[in-house]
Amino acid sequence: MKTRDKIIHAALELFNDGGEPNVTTNHIAAHMGISPGNLYYHFRNKEEIIHSIFDEYAQDLRVRFQPREEAVLSADSLLQYLDAVFMLMWRYRFFYANLPDILSRDPVLQHKYLEAQENLHQDIMVVMRHFRTLGLVTLNDDDLLSLATTLKLVATSWISYQTAQAPKAKITKAVIYQGVLQMLAVIRPLTSEEGRQVVLQLESHYCDQVERDVS
Repeated sequence: MKTRDKIIHAALELFNDGGEPNVTTNHIAAHMGISPGNLYYHFRNKEEIIHSIFDEYAQDLRVRFQPREEAVLSADSLLQYLDAVFMLMWRYRFFYANLPDILSRDPVLQHKYLEAQENLHQDIMVVMRHFRTLGLVTLNDDDLLSLATTLKLVATSWISYQTAQAPKAKITKAVIYQGVLQMLAVIRPLTSEEGRQVVLQLESHYCDQVERDVS
């Protein structure tokens, strides 16, 4: 792995563990056992590192987090999609936790973020339309759009909400699985009987994941 990539991965680890505001470029260099000068050879400042991490996040959205309309046909395929939601939230949890502060410092990054969120919104709409095609929900286009917006809001704000409720609490996998369960709780009242069974099956799976992480 190239030094530049090692710096990105080390920064991501430290940001996730300690919180981005508490980590400096000197902390990253010390964690890697390299000089600050070596780090600055690859990145002029911490903001450039955050941009590179965000570019990986956006790439994950494009490549790993993209439902195919013809594939969203079962509880198993929806489970794969929700697992992608979970992995995204977990891998980049520092970004979700400190989102308003990070974006307020960097208009260019905010523009990138808005583009990525539009892609996420479109992907959620694909899932919701297929739910309707399969008879799992019976919502019109406006209601589907509203539901997709709410689900995106939960996915992007869940970690920030949790850190606001308990500022010193550590974000664990169980916390993020609870966010996935919250998304399912939003969907369940809007489903047909068949759709409800699919959602209940998924809720059971993620409840098991929460218990496994807590124990």
